[in-house]
Amino acid sequence: MRTLVPGPCPVCQTEIPYLYQTDEIPYFSEILIISALCPSCGYRLADTQLLKHTEPSRWELIIESPDDMMIRVVRSMTGTISIPELGVRIDPGPACEGFVSNVEGVLNRIGKVLQSLLSWAETADERKRIRSLQGSLEMVREGRLTATLVIEDLSGNSAIIADKAKVCRIEVIEDDLEELS
Repeated sequence: MRTLVPGPCPVCQTEIPYLYQTDEIPYFSEILIISALCPSCGYRLADTQLLKHTEPSRWELIIESPDDMMIRVVRSMTGTISIPELGVRIDPGPACEGFVSNVEGVLNRIGKVLQSLLSWAETADERKRIRSLQGSLEMVREGRLTATLVIEDLSGNSAIIADKAKVCRIEVIEDDLEELS
C-alpha cells in the first residue's frame, strides 16, 4: 500500500508530501517505509519500521563469501552498524536514514564514506590508513577476508534476513535509560 500525506517540512515549514509505503520482505515481515523530500530547503527523511512487535535486538552475520553480498539488510534510523574486524562503527545521528539494502549495499555505503574521508585526509598516515581500510573492505566483498556485520537497534526495527544470521535480544535497563536522558 502506498499513501501520500501532506505535512509541513520540519525545517522550513513548506508543505511537502510524506510517502508511507508498506512492503513485504519474504520470510520476514511487513515493513513500513517513510520518506519525504523538501524541494525548498533540501530536507530529507527516510526510515523503515517493522510492522510487527519487536524487542531491542542485536543481529550478527559472518560475511565469508561473495554469496553473502546478496543477504538482505534492514536498518532503521535508530540502528547502529558495526564491523568490528575493520574498526567500523556507524552510530545513528540526527541525519540518520533508514534503508532496506543488502550486505553489498552496506559495504558500498561505507566505501563512499571512506572515499570522502580520503579527500579530507591531511597527512600521509591518514591516507595510508584509509586506503588500507578500503583494501580490507574490498577483500570482504570478494570473500578473501571474513568479517562480522553487526546491527544493534533498541527500537528492534533493524534486521539481517538470513538463516545464518544470529539475533539476540538486548536487555535494556530502565536506570540506564534515565541516566542518558
